[in-house]
Parts: sequence; C-alpha cells; structure tokens
Amino acid sequence: MASSRGKLRPAVVIAACAGLVLSGAATAAAAPAKSTQLADQLAKKVDIGNINRHLIALQRIADSSGGNRAASTVGHERSAEYVAGKLEAAGYTVTRQEFPFVYTETLAEGLAVAGTEVPIIIMEYSPSTPDGGITAPLAVVESDDMPGCEVDDYADVTGKIALIERGGCPFAQKQAAAADAGAVGAIIYNNAEGPVNGTLGDPSAGRIPTGGITKADGEALAAQGGAETTLELRAFREDRTSYNVIAETKTGRKDNVVVAGAHLDGATAGAGINDNGSGSAALLETALQLGGSPKVNNAVRFAWWSAEENGLVGSTHYVNSLSFEQQLDIALYLNFDMIGSPNAGYFVYDGDNSDGEGAGPGPYGSAQIEQAFIGALASRGIETEGTDFDGRSDYGEFIAVGIPAGGLFTGAEGIKTEEQAAKWGGEAGAAFDDCYHRACDNLGNVDRVALDRNADAMAWVTGKYAISTEEVNGVAPTNGKSRAEVAKQRGAQRTLVATADSATAAA
Repeated sequence: MASSRGKLRPAVVIAACAGLVLSGAATAAAAPAKSTQLADQLAKKVDIGNINRHLIALQRIADSSGGNRAASTVGHERSAEYVAGKLEAAGYTVTRQEFPFVYTETLAEGLAVAGTEVPIIIMEYSPSTPDGGITAPLAVVESDDMPGCEVDDYADVTGKIALIERGGCPFAQKQAAAADAGAVGAIIYNNAEGPVNGTLGDPSAGRIPTGGITKADGEALAAQGGAETTLELRAFREDRTSYNVIAETKTGRKDNVVVAGAHLDGATAGAGINDNGSGSAALLETALQLGGSPKVNNAVRFAWWSAEENGLVGSTHYVNSLSFEQQLDIALYLNFDMIGSPNAGYFVYDGDNSDGEGAGPGPYGSAQIEQAFIGALASRGIETEGTDFDGRSDYGEFIAVGIPAGGLFTGAEGIKTEEQAAKWGGEAGAAFDDCYHRACDNLGNVDRVALDRNADAMAWVTGKYAISTEEVNGVAPTNGKSRAEVAKQRGAQRTLVATADSATAAA
C-alpha cells in the first residue's frame, strides 16, 4: 500500500501544476471578453446629459470669471477645482501639479497690404510690433517643398516683411531664417484651406513679429511683391503659474498605467466650450462612471492639462517631470481635444501613418490604439478619417519619449470638404469649428450628437485598455496584481513543477 501511494504522488502534483497552468490560460483567454465587457458597460454609463451638465458648469464659470478659462486665471482655477472636487468625491487619488509658464494675451492683430486689410492671427510667442505696427515692402518667398526654412531661401528681404508658405518645417524655424536674412516681420500663409493659428513653440524662439493668414489670402498677396505693407501684432506677456489636475484609480497595476488626458484651459477670447470643454467634460464623466476603485487590471490615470493654449506647457511639464522608469510605467496615452465641433468631422490620430502625411507614425502601439478607436466608432456606424500627429495637442511630449498614443478630434479651423460633408453631414466649404479660439466658442458651439458618439468611443477604449494593453505593449493582464505578486505566483508554479519533476525522477 505505501509504495503504491508513493507512485501516485507525482501525478497529484502534476495535476495541481496543470491546474495552475490551465487557470492562467483560461484567464488569458477570458481577458478579451472581460475587456469588452467593461468597455461596453462604461460606454453605456457615460451619458450625454451628464456631460452637458459639466459643459454648463464650465460656461457659467467663464461667464462669472471675466469671460474665459485661460490658464492662471480665476476661470481656470474654478474649472480645475470643479473637476478635482468631483474626482475626490468619486474616490480617486487626486493631485494638483503646479508649473510655471509664460502667459500671453493678444492686444492687436492687423495687416494691410496696398491699403487692403487682410485678417491675420498672431503666432503664440511672437514678438510684438510697436503700437501702430511696422510698415515695409512685402517680400514674397518662393514656394517649394521646404519654403522659407533656410536663410538661402530668401533673396533681398532686408528691412522687408516676408510672405512665406506653410510647410516643410516649424513656424519658429521659418521666422528665424527670415530674421537671419534681414526681414523685419513674417507672414505665413496656409498650405490648406483655413487660417493659420500657430505657435512658435517657446517664449525664447521669437525673433520677428509673425502671424498667420489663409491660403487664399496668401496666394492673392503672392502677386503683390513690393507692395507697401503694414503689420501690427501685439501681445501682453507675463510669467505666471498654473496647475494640472491628475486623478488615478486606487486599483490596478501601477506599472502599466493607462493615461487619458484633455486640456482644461481655454483661449483668452471666450469660454472655450468646444476647445476644450468638450474633451474635458467627456473625460470627467468617463472617470466618474469608472469610479476610483474599479475592477481593472491596469490603473487608469486621468489628466486635465493646463496651459495647452500656451504651447502644451502643462502636459510637457508632466512628462518631463517623470523619470525614465516612471515613463515606462505608462502603457499608453489617450488624447481628447475638441470632440464636439459644430460642423464635426470624425478623426482618429493616424498612429500607423497610413495616410502618409506630416509627422509620420506614432511610437509602436499607436497603430493598435488607432484601430481600437476606429472600431469603437465603426460599431456605432461612423466612418472615420486619420488625422496627423501634427504637434498641436498634448500627445506631443508623450510621443517624443516613445509612449504610444492615440485619440479623437472633430476638427478646428480646417475646412470640411464635399466628400466629408457627404459622409458625415454638415456644411461643405465651412470650418469644422468657425468659433475656434473666438468668443463664440460657447454652449451653442457644440454638436452634441458628435460629442455623444466620441464620448462613447472614449469610454469604450479606456475601459478596454484598463483590462488589457497586451495588443499595444505585450503586457498580459494580471487581474490587478503587481509585478511582485505575479512573480511570486510564477515562482510558486515553478516550485510545483520542480517538485513534480523530482517526484517523477524518484519514482
């Protein structure tokens, strides 16, 4: 009897090991179904009525705080505390991350060529002209693949105002090259429909007063080389501080965090309800419906950035404040900036560069994120288009350090085409958001159907990755266990296997 019991022991141990292995396999197999289940539930919970209530709150805050919610203003602080208070009540760990930045506010924008006025928008961080502007001949820079990007692109522009086509290099590089060639001002016209509303990227980058105009106006001015031109661009500048609001779930792995963000600050011209109350409100409602302690494998970190309108300062400060190991703890970044434009398009960031335009693909994993958003909107009957990682929103620094990213966008000052209007409805030949950075970006400037659809997609993709990011970075779901807990479980499995092997050899 004793010997026969001894011979049975290996089989018992092996069976126990097999049970652990099978249990792990079953967990892995169940992960896709579980991620879809949470994603579906979260999307159903995120209600447009609640999102609209948040938008009403942001409008009233702006109306009673000087008319805007720009970074460092009372309007932004009240918006941030509205968001933070709700997240704290929902059980999140909430932090307020303060940072310095250069505040700017437009004082004057004027352009007159041969006596005809042309609409122009001052570039963020452009130097100011004197009061009344500067008057000089217009110098037209020849267009090519990289117009105005090098000093050699300029002929005789000394003491003149250079007219340069957009494209090929950053705005800051163009105006710096123009300055080195002797120009006293720069006008950059679009290479696509719509105005240019750009930034020089850094307060120290500005060399000469620089503004942007539409493609149509630029092409018309290109025939007026030498014409007397008066350019007035003036802005107020001041060193200030603002803060990001960051909220993280108390559950889920802290070494494979899903980060979702939207900028909460608005332009100085108005309440900023589409830009970017729409992304901020939908993100807030997604966070509230998920809750501070959800049953997830990966922690979810929600962020409301500030000073985006001043050059992506808040999100850039956040990423740069992290060590390399802390950056590795971030699985991916999801960005939501303007998702309820009144003449809405349905754009998904082009993670794989399948469109072949602009900046190229995002870091590895961005293509998978793109497909997740495409699928989420397709399931709601919406055909999407790609939009380039052109550096205009808060994904910028995440991508720069190699973190995969994706997100949604419904269009800004760009013009909707006939094909897009046929596909999505709305008005062809008009801007996706004609009130972009204007006082009319208020509660009447939102397509709530588009906002509802995009909020559902936001919630669905966030919920999906809260369960598993394996398709993005190869990290398998662990039912919320830490790396140490997973290692301990795997060690126990190895011990059982070794015991089984020893018992088998002894038998």
